[in-house]
Amino acid sequence: MAGSRLPRQLFLQGVAAVFMFAFASLYTQIPGGPGVPLFPVGLPAARDWLPGRAGGPAEASLPPQGGPPGQAGRGPAPRRPPLLAALTYHYETQCLPTPAAWFAHHLPVWLHKLSVVATFLIEIAVPPLFFAPIRRLRLAAFYSQVLLQVLIIITGNYNFFNLMTLVLTTALLDDQHLAAEPGHGSRKKTATSWPKALLATLSLLLELAVYGLLAYGTVHYFGLEVDWQQRTIHSRTTFTFHQFSQWLKTLTLPTVWLGVASLVWELLSALWRWTQVRGWLRKLSAVVQLSLVGTATVALFLISLVPYSYVEPGTHGRLWTGAHRLFGAVEHLQLANSYGLFRRMTGLGGRPEVVLEGSYDGHHWTEIEFMYKPGNLSRPPPVVVPHQPRLDWQMWFAALGPHTHSPWFTSLVLRLLQGKEPVIRLVQSQVARYPFHKQPPTYVRAQRYKYWFSQPGEQGQWWRRQWVEEFFPSVSLGDPTLETLLRQFGLQEKSPPRTRSANSTLAQALHWTRSQLSPLEAPALLWGLLMAVGAVRFVQALLAPCSLRSSPLAPVSGEKRRPASQKDSGAASEQATAAPNPCSSSSRTTRRKK
Repeated sequence: MAGSRLPRQLFLQGVAAVFMFAFASLYTQIPGGPGVPLFPVGLPAARDWLPGRAGGPAEASLPPQGGPPGQAGRGPAPRRPPLLAALTYHYETQCLPTPAAWFAHHLPVWLHKLSVVATFLIEIAVPPLFFAPIRRLRLAAFYSQVLLQVLIIITGNYNFFNLMTLVLTTALLDDQHLAAEPGHGSRKKTATSWPKALLATLSLLLELAVYGLLAYGTVHYFGLEVDWQQRTIHSRTTFTFHQFSQWLKTLTLPTVWLGVASLVWELLSALWRWTQVRGWLRKLSAVVQLSLVGTATVALFLISLVPYSYVEPGTHGRLWTGAHRLFGAVEHLQLANSYGLFRRMTGLGGRPEVVLEGSYDGHHWTEIEFMYKPGNLSRPPPVVVPHQPRLDWQMWFAALGPHTHSPWFTSLVLRLLQGKEPVIRLVQSQVARYPFHKQPPTYVRAQRYKYWFSQPGEQGQWWRRQWVEEFFPSVSLGDPTLETLLRQFGLQEKSPPRTRSANSTLAQALHWTRSQLSPLEAPALLWGLLMAVGAVRFVQALLAPCSLRSSPLAPVSGEKRRPASQKDSGAASEQATAAPNPCSSSSRTTRRKK
């Protein structure tokens, strides 16, 4: 069986990169956080939960429930469009679309429907193949997930969601597939025994049967028909919502047992590896590690069963009561959740957007444009992955209801009236682009608009919009309306913040670093960090062979193996002498001169 050394390295390095993105993105927005209480609102969300549990064995033991993160607006919901028409709304109504989303939005409707069918196939039918005993089925499941996540990254800004999902899927790979086993591709075919040949044939037949079953189920349940004259593929759902609920009720509990079987197999494998450990001291150390990790794994698995069962109420009620009690005891720690992000389709009548406006006299108003969210009709949608612009995201959520449902919005208006620079940098990192950077506005108000993507024939326009209503009334500092809202939401300033001493060298260095980085846009900063880390690793990879070969303590090849015959060792030494080694060429030249 192929090893998993390289996939483990990829996983750890990928998790490290995602954590770097997450914390660096948060770092750029911390100064404005106290001014606008976004972080208490924004932090307990699936986008922040997922990285903290990426290494958790509980999530790795169960198939995905609602689909990979970042799959916004793709599922049915109350007041929903026809099931297969979801993507005709998704691209322009998602939180922060990309330029590619504009082009995807204008694809033919039949292709949108076919894309929804493919999404259901990849997110519902394929995940059980993660646990398939046949290696090629697991690899097929891996590449299908990669395809879906890459398409989501291209058409939507979902920060590190999709990157984290890609990192999690590396568990489906092995060293053999990643060419980590040297000489594997150059091995000569040797005759195998008939039991192995029979097993290989049966595996191939089972693999073909799985592919055939997936193809048949897709064609049958979604009524796929090819129209050769119009060169299209028609699709429609051939099942009812009740039938889907019954199917979900039938399969949810078996998937739980599938997770149990996978977990038991891993624990037994770990126990078998422990029996192979030599030496009582190592054996004792290994059993302590196995006990601690095994106990934590089982506990996390039991905790994750409760939110997993939310997908089907009947299964939720049939779970072991001990799992419910354990989940209730640690629920406040947010160790597991159902990740039910964006389950409702929004913006069916147009994308709601809140547009802030400022004025000095209350008659002439200037729009306050944000860096990332839609505003200016002629500005193309940005690409901000892997940055998480929390204020722009929260503005998307605020537009879905009245401003009283988003108390932080009142605090934002107050800070803009006060001209607080840390908050202004959440709106525009380059303060000079902020229309009121010289003097804070006297009045601030907000309007609600409906936005739609422009049509292909409209030159220089990415969006078109229509005014809907006033979202937040015109207020100024000391305005009774503003004071009432601040008092209602408990946002009044009770005491001035304490000034902290910045005399220490560390504090001064940190302040200088932030002052140098603050004018940069966060996506550029994050990608710069990644390129810097990549450059360091590249240099390490170039220097490692030379340092290893030039080291006097480096073990000679075959030194610890059984002694070979004198003839073989002589031949090996001749080959070693003849083999070119760029790292030691200078030393050989010196020896020749001596």
